[in-house]
Amino acid sequence: MIESNSAGDLLKKVRKIEIKTKALSHQIFAGEYHSAFKGRGMAFSEVREYQYGDDVRSMDWNVTARLRTPYVKVYEEERELTVVLLIDVSRSGLFGTSVMTKRDLIAEIAAVLSFSAIINNDKVGALFFSDKVEEFIPPKKGRSHLLHIIREILEFKPADNGTDIGEALRYLTNAIKKKCTAFLLSDMLDVDAHGQPKYEEAVKVAVNRHDLSVIRVFDPRERAFPNVGLVHVKDAESGESGWVNTSSRKVRGAYSSWFATAENNAEKMFNKYHVDSVAVGTDQDYVKNLMGFFQKR
Repeated sequence: MIESNSAGDLLKKVRKIEIKTKALSHQIFAGEYHSAFKGRGMAFSEVREYQYGDDVRSMDWNVTARLRTPYVKVYEEERELTVVLLIDVSRSGLFGTSVMTKRDLIAEIAAVLSFSAIINNDKVGALFFSDKVEEFIPPKKGRSHLLHIIREILEFKPADNGTDIGEALRYLTNAIKKKCTAFLLSDMLDVDAHGQPKYEEAVKVAVNRHDLSVIRVFDPRERAFPNVGLVHVKDAESGESGWVNTSSRKVRGAYSSWFATAENNAEKMFNKYHVDSVAVGTDQDYVKNLMGFFQKR
């Protein structure tokens, strides 16, 4: 298990992430981000007389009835979006067996999204959650604001250890009244014993208010146990521990099956509510995954 660096290295780490992700945002993601998210929010502009070729779904029937002439509503693209990052800071994020921990991966992706938003003159906010909302940073613009968010991601020490995605989504729905573009960055390990998401009802409500996307991070060791004999394992969030015989093919198979079921159930739910999602591993190139994600939108 890889732990984040000490506080003494924090500024160096923040600067390193800024240099890397800012360059990626300028060179690669800014255009894709703009194409994927600009134009999703439309603001009412004016009412004018109907012209040949206008979409009849834009008819303003009240004005049409009053003036006895067909009128349509005209909308224009909202030039400024509000972006909110919902960041999972539960203890499961400290796990990592490859290049980085899940928390470090979330930090880099969040930084890329933040710089891409700033390039497009959008405001960015962040909501940090465990099994409760730990901190909410209201949306603002500017480099110093972004660096504050990144520092918080890297050094944040939650008061609680568990995960409650539903609570984070409910807070978002109540705190942000105007429609926003929300990114949920988490390992999404908030499921019951059968691998069913516990947060479905909260997703159902949130997607009716906001443009929600999910970026799920994972470590390859979470998908399958290696055959290393009898090992002592501990749940970082609940504190429960026990012995697991990884030499048993049956045990390894049962665990892999459960994890795959949990992933599939989450994907089915996202498809049901038309939530765009992408999975990124700690051993993968997140640039390729995010590019595909933006292009899919």
